[in-house]
Amino acid sequence: MNTTASDITASTATASHTTASHTTASRTAASNAGASKAGAPSATASRTRRAAVAVAAAVLAGLALPAPASAAPDTARNPGDAEAAPARYTHQTLDWQPCAQQPTLDCATMTVPRDWHHPDTGADLKIAVSRHRAGDPAKRKGTLLMAAGGPGASGLLRPAGLATAAPAVGAAYDIVGFDQRGVGQSTRAVCQTPEEFTEFLAGDYRDQSPAAIDKVIANSKKLAASCQEHSGDLLPYLNTEQTAHDIDLFRGLLGEQKISYFGPSYASMIGAYYGTLFPHRVERMILDSNIGFDGTWEKFELGQPMSFQRRFDEDFVPWLAARDATYHWGSTPEQVQAHWEQRRAALHDQPITEGSLTIGPNQLDNGAISAIYEEATFPLLAQSLTAVDDWQAADPAAKTMAGRVFGQYLSPEFLAEYFSVTCGDTPWTKDMDTWVERGAENTARWPLAGARTLAFSAVCAAWPTAPAPKVKVTGAHLPTVLMLNSVHDPATYYEAALGAHRALRGSKLVTVTGSGDHGQYPTANTCVTGVVEGYLLDDRAPEHDLTCPSPQAG
Repeated sequence: MNTTASDITASTATASHTTASHTTASRTAASNAGASKAGAPSATASRTRRAAVAVAAAVLAGLALPAPASAAPDTARNPGDAEAAPARYTHQTLDWQPCAQQPTLDCATMTVPRDWHHPDTGADLKIAVSRHRAGDPAKRKGTLLMAAGGPGASGLLRPAGLATAAPAVGAAYDIVGFDQRGVGQSTRAVCQTPEEFTEFLAGDYRDQSPAAIDKVIANSKKLAASCQEHSGDLLPYLNTEQTAHDIDLFRGLLGEQKISYFGPSYASMIGAYYGTLFPHRVERMILDSNIGFDGTWEKFELGQPMSFQRRFDEDFVPWLAARDATYHWGSTPEQVQAHWEQRRAALHDQPITEGSLTIGPNQLDNGAISAIYEEATFPLLAQSLTAVDDWQAADPAAKTMAGRVFGQYLSPEFLAEYFSVTCGDTPWTKDMDTWVERGAENTARWPLAGARTLAFSAVCAAWPTAPAPKVKVTGAHLPTVLMLNSVHDPATYYEAALGAHRALRGSKLVTVTGSGDHGQYPTANTCVTGVVEGYLLDDRAPEHDLTCPSPQAG
């Protein structure tokens, strides 16, 4: 994860181990820079993208769902489908009402089995779903389903943001979203209290002393044990494969034979799984900022320290050096790096504390990890750095921003889902000595995100549930899938996207050069917009992979 996922807001959570999911965090921060921020990732930001983290694999053959009474009967059955789901699920009626938090959307609650492979076992789960109706019914092309990144970010309100940022798509599609199982207004996982979680993020992950390492491992084991204690009977069913089945039930309840799909960040993996299990239900599919869904979460997350360091060193640091007149952090990359290390060391010795806010070395790293998802949030990080230089004399606006950037990254709610999915989708090495060794190597080589390797991986090494069944993504029987990725994306790094592209045979990859932003649509990049909307609105799928320069590089 960024551990992929990704917000400067309270739920900015793409953790940097992951991908943590991050994604809308940066955009949310950019759009709300002068205003008070909500704790959850903004779903209505005009440039909706999700962070990103994460990767995985798994799964059994899918269940075909008969259409509800109001829908046309399903005629296409996947040869691998199991027996149809019980009618109490497939014949339920969605009671659409205006969403309390976003009246331009309709919301409803869908009931799903705890375990799609044994639907008569265990208590049912509730999935919160939403809908934005097509603005031009006469030109309606169908339903476009969005999923959220993380794992751990809320997707319920995101259709409103996409409809606003991409009005042509909002006119032609019913855009639907949901909070995946374990998240938000759906049945949620619970692990730790905010106070317990503060201890998990405390200290300095770079500290390689035996006492510090022992403490990190103990905190990671405690977090895993807390998840088992509070959500144990739910954890085995919070995985990407089960979510794919939830999506297909939603499709059936909407009365659609096929749906189109848009999935940024971790949602790229959800889409790849859904397309693998239900290829005959996919009309069009866009995967934006891709997880390495051809492998395991362990493999994917071990690549993230490199990509976060690359983004920081090669993009943010030179950007900050070029603006020394404004931020006074050094006029060369070398001076900026030295300033960073000096400030971090000072926070190790004496963290900033003010009320409930603590800014220590880990919080400094976390804030940078979150803010470099998008260049639009570079100024927010830079402004925050001016505050930590001299906290007592800092400008009040800079201190407020620093509190958001360094004090609101990740949350116990986000990581409850994040670890459930990333630890439960695919196998993890269980040997703690291995993680101590890898953690030390990553800390030395890529310290920004590499320092947290031990803390996050040790959670998965101690995770109490077995991995979900493996699903091999191949692209078989799917229409052309459109994939998007920037070359310096810190969370869903380009090397992993290339592997996912190779695995998803028949897909077409749009490489965005001169950019490290996480999330490529919708943005101001007219090249990407033309390709995506030509695909969604005019049925023009690219014949070959192609390149789009970023606006800055153009």
